[in-house]
Amino acid sequence: MPLRIVTFNMQNGQPWSDDPLLSPALDVDGSVAFLSGLNADIICLQEVEQGYDGGMQIHPPPHHTRLKELMPNYDSVFSYPCKNDTELPFGLGLAIFSRTPLTEFRKVDLPASGLEFEFAGKKRRPSSRLLIEVSTICAGRRLKILNTHLQAFFMIGASSDDHPQQRDIVEARLRTIGAEPAILAGDMNSAPGESLVSQFKKAGFSAVQNAEPTWRRMPYVMDHIFYNNPLRFVAQHIEKTSVSDHHAVVADFEFV
Repeated sequence: MPLRIVTFNMQNGQPWSDDPLLSPALDVDGSVAFLSGLNADIICLQEVEQGYDGGMQIHPPPHHTRLKELMPNYDSVFSYPCKNDTELPFGLGLAIFSRTPLTEFRKVDLPASGLEFEFAGKKRRPSSRLLIEVSTICAGRRLKILNTHLQAFFMIGASSDDHPQQRDIVEARLRTIGAEPAILAGDMNSAPGESLVSQFKKAGFSAVQNAEPTWRRMPYVMDHIFYNNPLRFVAQHIEKTSVSDHHAVVADFEFV
């Protein structure tokens, strides 16, 4: 029986609107309804919670709490990134949901670059990002799951190829995994022409696809699932949706 992995940037439950002047009400329940139709064994989520000017972070995280209520057959972990008092009012926070129990939770801070930019008339600093990691047992086999959300340098006129620090930390972690089956999922915020996919390939992790766009705002392949050699890639597809500005990546694997 294949193991199904999903990665999805849920944009803090903000549905998509083709009208840029409209801002639909948050609908976390709608995100859950979409995810429930994918029959996933493991779900990696990015932008789970809402970001606020000033960097406020609500505890316990309300969206993750609601997700747990509506998905009682999944175990889960969640983490906010480090606080940023010049935070943008967009989504933040990572979660992993699994049908099997999750253990060995750890998180790694991915420090922000030193760039500054202006948004809504204010000087801003990029936020630190995050890599979270857990282990689980699926079909009698141990699996390591990593989830991340990297900085979108292209949004501030830069490139992750010129500011690879976050990518390099993730790569260094991938290189420590060795022969253990592992998945890396997330919103990599990689613009066309950037070398993130080839960088992680050199670390032993292949992308299930790098051709079909996953972001509604620009035709970019932002969202990825990477896997290493102890896993056999079976199939993948992009599940399109209007519950976020991202589509979901769905991939099936078997243990070698």
